[in-house]
Amino acid sequence: MATSMVCLVALCLVSPLLLAGAVRGNPGYGGGLFPQFYEHSCPKAKEIVHSIVAQAVARETRMAASLVRLHFHDCFVKGCDASVLLDNSTTIVSEKGSNPNNNSIRGFEVVDEIKVALETACPGVVSCADILAIAARDSTILVGGPYWDVPLGRRDSLGASIQGSNNDIPAPNNTLPTIITKFKRLGLNIVDVVALSGGHTIGLSRCTSFRQRLYNQSGNGLADNTLDVSYAAQLRQGCPRSGGDNNLFPLDVVTSTKFDNFYFKNILAGRGLLSSDEVLLTKSAETAALVKAYADDVHLFFQHFAQSMVNMGNIMPLTGSQGEIRKNCRRLNNFH
Repeated sequence: MATSMVCLVALCLVSPLLLAGAVRGNPGYGGGLFPQFYEHSCPKAKEIVHSIVAQAVARETRMAASLVRLHFHDCFVKGCDASVLLDNSTTIVSEKGSNPNNNSIRGFEVVDEIKVALETACPGVVSCADILAIAARDSTILVGGPYWDVPLGRRDSLGASIQGSNNDIPAPNNTLPTIITKFKRLGLNIVDVVALSGGHTIGLSRCTSFRQRLYNQSGNGLADNTLDVSYAAQLRQGCPRSGGDNNLFPLDVVTSTKFDNFYFKNILAGRGLLSSDEVLLTKSAETAALVKAYADDVHLFFQHFAQSMVNMGNIMPLTGSQGEIRKNCRRLNNFH
């Protein structure tokens, strides 16, 4: 009976939300973006990006997760406009120095390499924002995840927002309502929250992002009681009470280099690494139903993840004559 109730809840929740997501992602792809944008102006663009991303992921599997995260941290701040790639200058305070990004965000050299190749093939045509969107899709596929058509035609920002980066990116210790609010503000829904969290099926996290769960979750000096005891003991060995801030741990303890649904199975077993992972199960029946549905059905997860990546990629793009096409992703064209 309990099982059938969960299934009913999952179906009731997933269907309307999935439909909303599907409808939202399709017509015109939002903001005038479409997958064939470079078909005539730079026909080899996608091939060039794929080739360089494939080499980078072959050198270091972790790079796949880093490139997906770069796109995420770009889109959540002023939209998908490559603002995250800008370095400090006389006029720019770089988002790279924000709390979520400092000593953490990576993959910039891969983007540089892609940009150089694209500028050689088609000077001034392919935006840095579109490079991030294609690289995130290719990274996902290269480690076993789903394919999706990437809507293209974004242009690059003329500024950055360190305040936006500090305030708008969901944090590992945010409450679930805060996380949901940060998504909803950008036009994303509950399915997007849970599906995109599933990106944590690959990649690594620093000790500083989950230490409080091991030692002092609610200010009472005790570990988070939703954390599996043996898993917590294992984590404490490499993440001491103080020091070791940058020690790295897999976000998916079972298959950290493969894009699959073990992230959700782990959460059900009390082996989600971050507080923001665990609260998907423990703080809302709606998100818990999706965690269970994805743990049961990898195809459903892949379908939702692909659609949610399109939805995220559609956040406030610059198009037409807005912004510019940067020649170097780290600086504005009129750099001084």
